[in-house]
Amino acid sequence: MRNTRTKEQLERLRLRDRTGAVQEEQKGGDSGGKLEDAMTKGISLSCKLLTTPSRLFKLLIPLKCTDDTDIEPIAILVHPQQPLSHLERLIQSEVPAIKKEDGQTRPPTVSFIALQIEDHPIRPRKAVYEGTGAEVHQLDEMGRIDDGEGKRTPTEDDTYTYLRRTEPSKKGEESEGGGRREQRFVRWSQSTEIGDFIRDAARAREFIVSVEGAPAGVHQIRVAVPSFDERTYFLRMRLRKISGRIKGIAEIKHECDALAHRGAQRVAMGGLGILAMWWYLVYRLTFETDLGWDTMEPVTYLVSLSTLMGGYLWFLYHNREISYRSALDFTINARQKKLYQEKGIDLQLWESLIDEGNTLRKEIKNIAAEYDVEWDERKDERDQRVTEALKQERTQKNGNKRRGDEEEDGD
Repeated sequence: MRNTRTKEQLERLRLRDRTGAVQEEQKGGDSGGKLEDAMTKGISLSCKLLTTPSRLFKLLIPLKCTDDTDIEPIAILVHPQQPLSHLERLIQSEVPAIKKEDGQTRPPTVSFIALQIEDHPIRPRKAVYEGTGAEVHQLDEMGRIDDGEGKRTPTEDDTYTYLRRTEPSKKGEESEGGGRREQRFVRWSQSTEIGDFIRDAARAREFIVSVEGAPAGVHQIRVAVPSFDERTYFLRMRLRKISGRIKGIAEIKHECDALAHRGAQRVAMGGLGILAMWWYLVYRLTFETDLGWDTMEPVTYLVSLSTLMGGYLWFLYHNREISYRSALDFTINARQKKLYQEKGIDLQLWESLIDEGNTLRKEIKNIAAEYDVEWDERKDERDQRVTEALKQERTQKNGNKRRGDEEEDGD
């Protein structure tokens, strides 16, 4: 019964809108004629929200700038962190002002409406926007609602009937009312950041811009929200470009790292050989010469103590933890730096590319979460070595951050 009443009311509103448009044409009004001219000239009345390489939003919206001009598409650049009120002022500056009864003018009200996709959405208390509330005022002018059971006074539910629509529930979801989920259009506060508004509107793939006093056809403009691929196009292209540069450096860096590790292993094996030679020398001098144990005992004691003191001083000088791993890492790093210089690898450039790659990856991941899609990063990183390099840097940063947090908790 509710859906039947909704259809009847919407049909009556459409009929009244058509009647009003015909009356405007008969009066020779400019709005209808210019709207028709705009359509015949091929100007699209659809509105799109695009992204730019500078990570701004570009809104392409058809507006009637003055009473004497045709409807033309206007491009508006906004930052995701700017509020909707900023976008409202930009649109108000492009459209003609509304004349009040006392002869003064005021800027038209611009509302931003998005589909609330929830099983139990929050219902607004009253229609506070002028543009999309025109149909509500028309219902109020009718005075009473005919629901098939006799005319009655409009209620709050009727006020928002025109803002409702239902869609079949997804498989596996259950909702009241025969498996159909109710959806509502809600007006967003002007203080909301544009990025947050787009993030919510992305689930419905569109939102509505309502301009008060606009001619028929552009009174309510549906804005297509970019898809995930469109939203992240420039980010993914930038990530691919950076991944290509990282791949070129990673190939040379991988060779240098392998050589450095082999060199460190040779140094470790050389140290073991020196210890074996020292053991053999002490054995020969102690048991096969006239020096004997009485002479070699203090010699071995002094040499061992001197070696221990020298190693301790070395760790203190280089400010490192006393461990074999620390000494091995020091040897590897020294060898790596030397090889990098020989091969012409710029470590600062490498680190900046890795940081930017991880930043782009994080931003794309966040957008994928907004659109509830799975993004395969390997397709854009294009090489396993690039993926491993980015992951290694993230792991290292997370480890350093975790150790820093533990130290702060300990203090």
